[in-house]
Amino acid sequence: MERLAFTYQCAPARVVFGRGSLSHLEEELLALNVRRALVLCTPEQRETAESVAARLGVRAAGVFDRAVMHVPIETAREAVAHARSVGADGMVAVGGGSTIGLGKAIALEHSLPIVAIPTTYAGSEMTSIYGITEDGIKKTGRDARVLPRTVLYDPDLIRTLPLKVCVTSGFNAMAHAAEALYAHDRNPVVSLMAEEGLRAMAAALRTLQEAPQSDAARERGLYGAWLCGTVLGAVSMGLHHKLCHTLGGSYNLPHAETHTVMLPHTLAYNAASAPDAMSRAARALGTAENRVPQAIHDLMRATGAPLALKELGLPMESLDRVADLAVQNPYPNPRPLDRAALRVMLQRAYEGAPPLP
Repeated sequence: MERLAFTYQCAPARVVFGRGSLSHLEEELLALNVRRALVLCTPEQRETAESVAARLGVRAAGVFDRAVMHVPIETAREAVAHARSVGADGMVAVGGGSTIGLGKAIALEHSLPIVAIPTTYAGSEMTSIYGITEDGIKKTGRDARVLPRTVLYDPDLIRTLPLKVCVTSGFNAMAHAAEALYAHDRNPVVSLMAEEGLRAMAAALRTLQEAPQSDAARERGLYGAWLCGTVLGAVSMGLHHKLCHTLGGSYNLPHAETHTVMLPHTLAYNAASAPDAMSRAARALGTAENRVPQAIHDLMRATGAPLALKELGLPMESLDRVADLAVQNPYPNPRPLDRAALRVMLQRAYEGAPPLP
């Protein structure tokens, strides 16, 4: 049995979960003493953001709809300037990781409180992790200022989320939980939440495969996303997130889809060096310990998830550079970083081949 020795610190986030949670928005802003909230979104979610702003009335400082993947530094600077120009004293981030990431970039500069309203399963809303891309390199960090002060999880807002986005953002969330299970700074509470997050999200995705409009499954997925996002914010991530940040920041690959494609392969790379993590993941997925990466790959096939990096637009000639970047700066990971083995893994992920046993 694994010897117990750990440190546990709970992040000071407030979560309101349940159908109709959006109706609590004004009182949550009042509790934070926010009088002029800037509503953030992507261009695609402008209509939803405008309805939120209309709900707030005079408490809304307008809508900023320029959020994009990987938070380019140019967009971050524009958003910071806009928030200052409209006199915003808080933000409401309506959307997925791109929108919440933009809110974090503003908070990093101005320390404005964020109320997050997730509309995907990304999980960024539960972390103090931020990421900003400059000159093709995505730089990440942790800062207490960027942690959303309140998160409103309203399953009603997930009802119209396209199935494709449910699937990829769901696997993105599962990647957080998977790496939390073998994090060097894990603890018993985080491991319990990670296992339950994997279980809930896998169950939701299986049901959505058969019944894409199932409200119960979409709600279960949102519950899983909360758990997976919480553990992402509580412990360190390893190889999987390092590779995905490199692929996304350097080659502008779509965030959730990249996490999806890479997940079974990074799990396979680390499996033999993380037996306790594989045991917990196997329980959550209802499979054998030696089949966890393959079980993830099988679920990806069943749900129509992307399987190959080449599908996402990655040039094959970039694989060598990605492997080089992956070993450039050492970071904690269950298995030592072997450039040759990583290059083989990346090739299989590029081609969409099953993970190595």
